[in-house]
Amino acid sequence: VKATKDSEAGKMPGEALISEMVGFHEEMAKAGVLVDGSGLHPSSKGWRIKYGKGGKRTFVDGPFAETKELVAGYTIIDVKSREEALAWSKRFPNPSIDGGEGEIEVRQYFDLEDFGESPSVEKARKIGLGQ
Repeated sequence: VKATKDSEAGKMPGEALISEMVGFHEEMAKAGVLVDGSGLHPSSKGWRIKYGKGGKRTFVDGPFAETKELVAGYTIIDVKSREEALAWSKRFPNPSIDGGEGEIEVRQYFDLEDFGESPSVEKARKIGLGQ
């Protein structure tokens, strides 16, 4: 779920939106596709670590200016196809706190198989990554 000025200001959704979101997540849970989902605190409570040349790391404290690039919440589902994911995402409630314009972005996880076989991929499997 994309952040908005309201979510970045710490404004919480009202009971109607919370109810709609919980109901939709309950449907996904009953269908066996829900893995996880939650809202995220505003970027003012977060930070970034920027990586530079030579291994240099820089700490940057929030808030961050561009809300259109921020995430306010997430839902993880496990489905068998892009089409099934699309069908669920088209039913996702409008996440906008004020009922106005909202946006969700859907992304796919990489599977370990996407990387080909290697000792590192095998080690990732052994420690439970990519499952």
